[in-house]
Amino acid sequence: MIQHFEEKLDRYAEITVKIGVNIQKGQTLLISAPLEAVEFVKRVMKHAYDNGCKRVSVRWNDAATQRIHIENAPEETLKEIPEWQIAEMKDLTDNKGAILNITGGDPKAFEGVDPQRLTLTSKTSGNKLHFFQKAQLNGDLHWAIVGVPTKAWAATVFPDKPAEVALDLLWEAVLKTVRVDQEDPVKAWEEHSKTLVAKMDELNAKHFKTLHYKSPVTDLSIDLHPDHIWLGAGHHSTFGTSYIPNMPTEEVFTAPLKQGVNGIVTSTKPLSFMGNMIENFSLTFKDGKVVDFKAEKGYDALKEALSIDEGMKFLGEVALVPYDSPISNSGIIFNNTLYDENASCHIALGSAIGMNIKGAGQLTKEELVEKGVNQSLGHVDFMIGSADLDIDGETYDGERIPLFRKGNWA
Repeated sequence: MIQHFEEKLDRYAEITVKIGVNIQKGQTLLISAPLEAVEFVKRVMKHAYDNGCKRVSVRWNDAATQRIHIENAPEETLKEIPEWQIAEMKDLTDNKGAILNITGGDPKAFEGVDPQRLTLTSKTSGNKLHFFQKAQLNGDLHWAIVGVPTKAWAATVFPDKPAEVALDLLWEAVLKTVRVDQEDPVKAWEEHSKTLVAKMDELNAKHFKTLHYKSPVTDLSIDLHPDHIWLGAGHHSTFGTSYIPNMPTEEVFTAPLKQGVNGIVTSTKPLSFMGNMIENFSLTFKDGKVVDFKAEKGYDALKEALSIDEGMKFLGEVALVPYDSPISNSGIIFNNTLYDENASCHIALGSAIGMNIKGAGQLTKEELVEKGVNQSLGHVDFMIGSADLDIDGETYDGERIPLFRKGNWA
């Protein structure tokens, strides 16, 4: 058992509320969580109310019952979302609320499920709740993702350990990534945020035209959108507040030009997509679009991911994370994107994040696409960083400046 676990769990809940979703007085909070996270959720609720939250609602989820639904429900049912769920998200968006997603389920929960039924489920959610996704990406509400270890997840991270030992090891690792192991986690987060903001400001001042990626398995050029903005650490809402969407976070990120991606890129960590593991895969891009792909494991899942819509064949995000980062140095592959993306440089297929583009909030979906900002029902990050990755930034004057050498900031 982890020493002082109850105290650490409470501190984790506190920073989730104060630093992550950063609940404001009078805001409503919706929590989406696996059943195993009940003790953490209770603490989050208490801290949320202590910080002036108007109402906390919890939507519990369970991968096993969700799998039964996806495998057995009539196809027409998979094309629907109950009106009350849509109304709940609309209310949250209209009233500038906050949503906390707690991740931690089994990364392999949907292995063996018909990929087309999984894709249909994902498409339905994307279509019916597109307004909510847009609100998130534009900063029209507060949102955050944090992790709570479960036995099923821990078993994939530490497969050679007994269940209880694996769970404790994963808890120790997760608490360390969010700085709960430090004497003053709130202060630690404030200092960390300053570091990321300094790097973000430096990149914005450079205003690179293109990033060039080179390693033994990757040779890729990515044009950045002419109106791109680098972000890191906290996001600023459209109503003047801030929040940190990912805890942990080690990245600075921006938006590419939709048609400006060329070359080949190879994943360096497994990707868990809709309960399926995709491993050792590569994508070939031409004029922004994926024109070829390979995968040693999870080929069908990758194929379905790319077929969600046309936008999933293009990139929506470019993120820089040094290889010599706390999560990477832990030596743990978490099999969870929230953690693994913060151990590695990564890129994302699918929708761009509105806040990464100047003036995006005032544009329609069609206008964004016309300006070269990718739009999609999906957004899937995958990891491409390694100890032998070099990245150069090319300015509009044609000067190439080393950004990364051997996986770290140059």
